[in-house]
Amino acid sequence: MKILSERELRQVVVLDLMAVQCVEDAFHSLATKAVAMPPILRLEIPEHRGEVDVKTAYVPGLDGLAVKISPGFFDNPKIGLPSTNGLMVLLSSRTGLVQALLLDNGYLTNVRTAAAGAIAAKRLARKDASVAAILGAGIQARLQLQALALVRPIREARVWARDFPKAQTVAQELSVKLGFPVTAHAEPRTAMAGSHIIVTTTPSNQPLLSAEWLEAGQHVTAMGSDAEHKNEIEPAAIARADIYVADSLSQTRRLGELHHAIAAGTIASEASFPELGEIIAGMKPGRISETQITIADLTGTGIQDTAIALLALSRAQAAGVGTELDG
Repeated sequence: MKILSERELRQVVVLDLMAVQCVEDAFHSLATKAVAMPPILRLEIPEHRGEVDVKTAYVPGLDGLAVKISPGFFDNPKIGLPSTNGLMVLLSSRTGLVQALLLDNGYLTNVRTAAAGAIAAKRLARKDASVAAILGAGIQARLQLQALALVRPIREARVWARDFPKAQTVAQELSVKLGFPVTAHAEPRTAMAGSHIIVTTTPSNQPLLSAEWLEAGQHVTAMGSDAEHKNEIEPAAIARADIYVADSLSQTRRLGELHHAIAAGTIASEASFPELGEIIAGMKPGRISETQITIADLTGTGIQDTAIALLALSRAQAAGVGTELDG
């Protein structure tokens, strides 16, 4: 069994086009293969604004499968701790033996989540999309914009967060890192106005994005609503969109933005929508017009975790990093 620390995993896995392709291939498999992906196991710890999610998926033909334990304690930044951490266990899909223990503290989850955002934009945003708005100022705000720049010609970005000074700090950091202007906005509506791609990256349980703010041709990726109580997008926005796409329709009906639209009565509970993997595989159409409004609802899937864990182990073996543990 190989044990890999966060430091070692950061050496071998970076947010690049190869990581994006790895996750895109996983979504393709989800649409075209007999993937076994059980519902998310979630433990809520409300008195500490915490949750623990367990995700997994088996893909026929792959030698391994990951089981991920992912805590999220969203008051942690107040005491100087990260809001997310966790680890992945990689098992052999042939024998069930543990192949690797990936002590990533949530790093691999952050990479695969940002990669999924890039894929959603690649498949649904206008090809000339160059102005992005990021709602939130945490690690995913940073990574989602970095990932967008891999797949679209981003030349300008805006950042909004409830903590405006934090939004200013993040905007300054990203301007330097990415080489294009990133500005902080005091209101989400002004950040969205004129943007081509909007990404919501918060654990909010109240909508931040109003349906009436949406403009023709915009694409929205919502990736913060990964629990039943989380809600970043006004339910009416789902109904207003020309194309709504789920990472996993069974999940978004239960805990994504779609879940809230169904509860509000703006979408019928039996309504059918395409999944991201079906669009990647050419089974369903994506954007067909420059003026369509598109929304991707990303709740995070176990198949993404299996994909990024296998990539990490492969790269670690090639680089000769990690600690081997016998017996």
